[in-house]
Amino acid sequence: MRKSHPVRRAVLATAATVSGIVLLLTLKPGSDQGSADAAGSAVPPAAAQSPQGGAQAIANGTVTGDAADTQYGAVQVRLTVSGGKITKAEAVQSPKGGQSDQINANAVPKLNQAVIAAQGAEIDAVSGATYTSTGYKKSLQSALDKAKAAGAAGSGNDQGGAGGAQALGDGTVTGDAAQTEYGAVQVRLTVSGGKITKAEAVQSPKGGQSDQINANAVPKLNQAAVAAQGAEIDAVSGATYTSTGYKKSLQSALDKAKAAGAAGAAESGGGSAADASAGDGSAGSGQGGGGGNARAALEDGTVTGDAVQTEYGAVQVRITVEGGKITKAEAVQAPKGGQSDRVTNQSVPRLNQAVVKTGGADVDAVSGATYTSAGYKKSLQSALDQAGG
Repeated sequence: MRKSHPVRRAVLATAATVSGIVLLLTLKPGSDQGSADAAGSAVPPAAAQSPQGGAQAIANGTVTGDAADTQYGAVQVRLTVSGGKITKAEAVQSPKGGQSDQINANAVPKLNQAVIAAQGAEIDAVSGATYTSTGYKKSLQSALDKAKAAGAAGSGNDQGGAGGAQALGDGTVTGDAAQTEYGAVQVRLTVSGGKITKAEAVQSPKGGQSDQINANAVPKLNQAAVAAQGAEIDAVSGATYTSTGYKKSLQSALDKAKAAGAAGAAESGGGSAADASAGDGSAGSGQGGGGGNARAALEDGTVTGDAVQTEYGAVQVRITVEGGKITKAEAVQAPKGGQSDRVTNQSVPRLNQAVVKTGGADVDAVSGATYTSAGYKKSLQSALDQAGG
């Protein structure tokens, strides 16, 4: 028995060694670090596709983000999208004056380039331009949100400028007032059949040399907007400030009209736009002519238009809407003093009555009250815009 004991121990040791080797060979593939990395790497490619997918969901055309206020001034970004990709980014507003001019001359082009490279808002701030970069990214995100919303609504099938024009909601829409060094410029568009049929400046710089400059420039800009069916128009020589303000306000009006068109398409799939008017009056104002449906699209309540300055004083109109129709119009401000009292007392009641009768801003000026009538109609249009008409 004692002689056989070492043999048995050797056999047992050999069996244990073989079992250990087998166990190690079995466990090795599962604990391979390379295998773990390969398994983990399956996730990033899928995640990497999301920015591209987001870009594809963006509606083609031009969209302007909300202005983002910074400590040194507002920043506002406009994007141009083609084929579902951002092809152009530009700051239509940025802080100006003093050191801001130098900072933004360097920062804004870099931010614009970064947007196109990133195809989104994930861009780095430019060193030395923290405030501008922060405001830029906020406005950029706003523009992307609008473009994605339009894409989700089905307007992403539009191709280039012509498609953008077709996506406009019928009706009348007024852009935001764009401030210039010599005064505000504000553009109003009339859209019929998805095309711009009329463009007009409801505000432009006045007084002194501005009157002569704008008498020449504004009609040319109006014609150019109708011809181009968009905001890609050239500045008028000698009217740089007016042209710049005009284009900014024009783009704002286009953005509103496109949003209305997208809302109408989402609601009715290209059918009767009147069904979409509950959310946005402009979206449903195309059927049966501008006037009739615009009245039906008005939201009930009382709304006051912007005060409009005239040569003899401000004019401001308030309208009351019931059942989608204007039941009352009144001037809460009108020129006063001297001859203005007589002119106002004669013209304002007539204008009020005309508004209720026509149900919109298509009212004739009162003879002998040109300034009051013009200011009244501008303020009235502002009230109608707020009411959804």
